[in-house]
Amino acid sequence: MNATSASAAPSVSVIMPVLNESRHLREAVLRILEQEYPGDIEVVIALGPSKDDTDRIAAELVSETAGSAREVRTVPNPTGRTPAGLNAAIRGSRHPVVVRVDGHGLLTPGYIATAVRLLDQKDAANVGGVMHAEGESDWEQAVAAAMTSKIGVGNAAFHTGGAAAPADTVYLGVFRREVLEKQGGYNEEFIRAQDWELNYRIRQDGGLVWFTPDLRVTYRPRPSVRTLARQYHDYGRWRRVVTRYHRGSVNLRYLAPPAALLGVGLGLVGGAVLSPLLFVVPGGYAAAILLGSLREGRGLPARARVQLPLALATMHMSWGWGFLTSPRSLARRVIASTAPAAGSVGDRTRSPR
Repeated sequence: MNATSASAAPSVSVIMPVLNESRHLREAVLRILEQEYPGDIEVVIALGPSKDDTDRIAAELVSETAGSAREVRTVPNPTGRTPAGLNAAIRGSRHPVVVRVDGHGLLTPGYIATAVRLLDQKDAANVGGVMHAEGESDWEQAVAAAMTSKIGVGNAAFHTGGAAAPADTVYLGVFRREVLEKQGGYNEEFIRAQDWELNYRIRQDGGLVWFTPDLRVTYRPRPSVRTLARQYHDYGRWRRVVTRYHRGSVNLRYLAPPAALLGVGLGLVGGAVLSPLLFVVPGGYAAAILLGSLREGRGLPARARVQLPLALATMHMSWGWGFLTSPRSLARRVIASTAPAAGSVGDRTRSPR
């Protein structure tokens, strides 16, 4: 692949699974259409059963771009589930490079051109970069700071940045179509963690997943404590499923939140029942969160700094609770299911690993 001229640049399909994304969808699509890339770009939006104006906005975008070299089209996603929407969009697209973008993700200038160049230079199966969280309200700014800090998410390069290198996973991803077809697309049983699970299969098959800080996608955080807690609970719940589905895929970063939750919970109970000395564990966690918030909150508005400890604790405790309470029955159901068939995205006939 070579993105230096329109004749040499491969055409690109951008796939977007959306559900209740009226707040950011138009801006997200315009950021794609405005990319300085010499090849053709199509945008395929998989529409879930939204309860807001998402469908209307998508229809307007389709009408506005009809017949152009950068056309927006839609496909149905009746379940509303992200991996099903991704597979539906892949089936409905036609170009050799497939770019995943979420309905609240905003591509930075040069994103597609850089990704296509790196796919070629690194002979990569998938390239991706940094999930650059940016908040609009005070709470969202606090969450954004938490999501881009090591105390919030550990050493995950796609959250905190780092040097370009092979990676376990990347944010969203820019794929060679033949790789997606060989892997059968996303495993639709993984309601969350489907990116990590797909990248695991790609790596097990010898493919290179490449991280670079040169690729950045602006991400809008969840707007409330409740929605953030639900998001991170689901992350933890499904990460546990991944560890049961792909034995040996767990690492210490995934065990830190459940360990923190257990330590805090047992310390509080033990301190009340056995000895006040055991309060040192939850006290130590609280002190670490407060000190970390002082460091990570520099430059934030005062009201965002005040909310940063709550954002960090919500992420840690919710992720840990989801991981610890993830039922074995959920993992058994996923393991008993079949993954998509190679070469037929969304047709589930291949046995799980």
